[in-house]
Formats: sequence, structure tokens, C-alpha cells
Amino acid sequence: MDRHLRTPELLIDLDVVSRSYEALTSQLPGLTVHYAMKCNPHQEIIGRLHSLGCRFEIASAAELDELRRIGADPAQVLYSNPVKPVAHIAAAHAAGVWRFAFDGEEELDKIAAVAPGAAVLVRLSAHQIRSGVPSEGKFGVDADTAAALLLAARDRGLRPYGVAFHVGSQMLLAHAWRAPLRAVARVMDKLAAESVFLQMVNLGGGFPARYCAVNLPPLSDYATAIGIGLAGLPYPVETVIEPGRAVVAEAGTLRATVIGTAVRHGRRWAHLDVGAFNGLMESLETGNELRFPVTDSRCDARRDRFHLTGPTCDSQDTIMFDVELSAGLRAGDEVYLGCAGAYTTVYASRFNGFDPPAVRCVSGVTLETSGDAAYSR
Repeated sequence: MDRHLRTPELLIDLDVVSRSYEALTSQLPGLTVHYAMKCNPHQEIIGRLHSLGCRFEIASAAELDELRRIGADPAQVLYSNPVKPVAHIAAAHAAGVWRFAFDGEEELDKIAAVAPGAAVLVRLSAHQIRSGVPSEGKFGVDADTAAALLLAARDRGLRPYGVAFHVGSQMLLAHAWRAPLRAVARVMDKLAAESVFLQMVNLGGGFPARYCAVNLPPLSDYATAIGIGLAGLPYPVETVIEPGRAVVAEAGTLRATVIGTAVRHGRRWAHLDVGAFNGLMESLETGNELRFPVTDSRCDARRDRFHLTGPTCDSQDTIMFDVELSAGLRAGDEVYLGCAGAYTTVYASRFNGFDPPAVRCVSGVTLETSGDAAYSR
């Protein structure tokens, strides 16, 4: 790598993407993977996943356009955003998407109007268990309402196809899937009494990535908990998952340059050329609890603790507190944030005029350090 390539730069190791996808498919048998485009839709990432047989989930018609560019079949895409612009529904349906999520009657009216005969999955609210990146509460209904909505879909000429839910992002408790699956069973029982039988349960995402100091449960724990839940359903259905973070987070390393250091009130601060508003918004979303593994190019034996902050004038633009780095860290050194492949570039803005990270995909990359520069090979 050219040592003078600008930062911030997000390096994505496509081989790690492949290994993560293959781990999910092998250790969660019987579950079809639909990669969540919202997490990181970079063309080389989705191209690699498509070549491995992965399917996809979208939240907008623009994401479908990205998939069509790599040759993905729209008929295998799930449109899981429960509330969608009418124009997006119409465009997706015209392209061949036929399965849409919803959680209200007005959404059913929109789908029936521009995607007649489409199959629909009702979004069920998940039992609230705090995840590492809390993200639930905006969507979803209870089991009784879900059953009533699917009957309302039938009355509008739509196909009552399934139930979907999401337990929350970066879920470290494998049993989180069991309570929602019990609710799914209640929905299925209610519908069976009306001679309506579902074909799919969408278990959503939430499978975690290995951030700093996180001990992940093995995927076998998730497989066991999900298997118990599925065994309690009144009849077998197709089951799908929509992972994002678990596929791409660990593949990403964010290269940043120190633009300045300072001591304030006895604490050392390192200002980087990347921050919450141009790539690391999840730092704010989690109250700075999401901790990325961090190293630096100086590699001093002497260590000190720094507050890592971004380049903007906003005081909220701080990534992590009390990060151990080289004591001699100074302007011009590089800092490397691992596990940065998920939700970085997609959240990035140009707030204060600072650039979002450039993305460079590689295979089999190992970051090494020498003096004040880093390179890959």
C-alpha cells in the first residue's frame, strides 16, 4: 500500500467477509441468510457475498438498485422496512420483489395499491432485552394485532406470508430469540383457526461482532436457542435471518491520522481525522460504550490513556474514553480502529466539511506498523 494514501480510510478484508458468512451458514443450519444492505452496501462486499450464494434484504429501492448492478435476483430479495415510500414499493415490485414487511393497515393499503397480490410479513415487536446497540421500539405489534393485520392483508388481496421480528443489534444473549418465537407461535395458531397458514418466519439480525473486550457466545448457543423456539411452532416454515454486523464488522479496519493532541484537566486527548459524524456514529448511539479495538503506528512500549475524539468542532464528536495507546502519540501518527466494517461509511456525513472514509477492499490483509506509517500486504 502507498504509505501516503489519505486517511480516513476503511480497509475491508473480503476474505474475512467470506469467513463470517460461511460461519453463519454452517453454524446456523437451516436458516437462509439475507444480508442486510443497510449495514454496508459497498459493491465489492455485496459482490463477494452474491458469489457465495448469499441473498439480501433491503430498506429502500435505492438499495435494490445496488443489488441489480451485481446481478442479484430481485425475486430473492426481502423488503423488510415496515414503512416505505409508495414510489419505492412500486419500483421494487416492478423489478420483481414480491415480499414486503409491514406493521399497520395504512402500509397494507399502499402495498395493495401498487404491488397487488404481493406477499406480506407482519413485523412483530420483540421482547425488550437490551442489546449492545439498542435499536428496537420503533416498529412492531403484539401477537393479536399481528394476526389481525395478516387477515386484513388477505382481505385486500395480498398473501399473508409470514412474521418478522428483530431482537436488537449486537445481541449478546442467545436466548433473546425465544420469547419472540413463542409470540410467532401464537400468531400462527390464531391464523390456523382462520385457515390461514404462513410460509416464513424472519428472525431478523442482531448477531454480534467481536469488539474490544467482548466475549461472544458461540454461534452454537444461538443455534440451540433458535432451534428450541422453532420447535415450538405449530408447523414448519421457511426461516431466514438478516445479519449485517456479524458479516462485515470484523472485516473492517479504519485508518485514521492524529491531527493533534492536548492535555485538558489532566486527561490526554487525541484528535483524529475521523469521528462520530463522519463514520463512527455508533459511538454516540451507544453512549461511547461500543469499544473498537485500537492500535497505533508508533508502537511505543510506554503507554498512556487517551480520549479519542473526532475532527469537528462539536463536543459530542468523541469516539471512546481512556484508550491505551503509545505514550508518545502525536500529530501525524496513525491510529487503527478494528471491527469497523459495519455502519461506518453508511452513517458518514461531511459535517464541518470533513471527508467520510474512503473504502478500499483487499483480501488477506494484515496491518503492520513501522515508525509512523502503516501498510498492508
